[in-house]
Amino acid sequence: MKRDMDMIRQLLIDAEAHDSKPPFLAADDPNVVYQISLLNEAGLMNAVIRKNEHGLPRDAIITGLTWDGHDFLDAARDETIWKKAQDLILKPGMSWTFSVLLEWLKQEAQKRIFGISTSS
Repeated sequence: MKRDMDMIRQLLIDAEAHDSKPPFLAADDPNVVYQISLLNEAGLMNAVIRKNEHGLPRDAIITGLTWDGHDFLDAARDETIWKKAQDLILKPGMSWTFSVLLEWLKQEAQKRIFGISTSS
């Protein structure tokens, strides 16, 4: 399976929306469980991941967002900035890392909020 940043962003949005009612989301769809597992491993989300007899994620329950998860979501929340990230960074064939995406999102958010350029 592949990392799906659109689904990851949406899972963070959904989890934040249910902030006062844990568990936020239970999933057994293999792709959704995989994305939740990635979020959990990356430290963006707290989740209970149950594995099958082969050690692969079987189902997941999101129990909360971490500080880093909230930070990423704050940087990725704006639809205009997210669409720009899809066009410039997340497009097929482009090589990127999560840290590159996060730094770019933060810079774009700063530009929007403060009307400044973050380049030297």
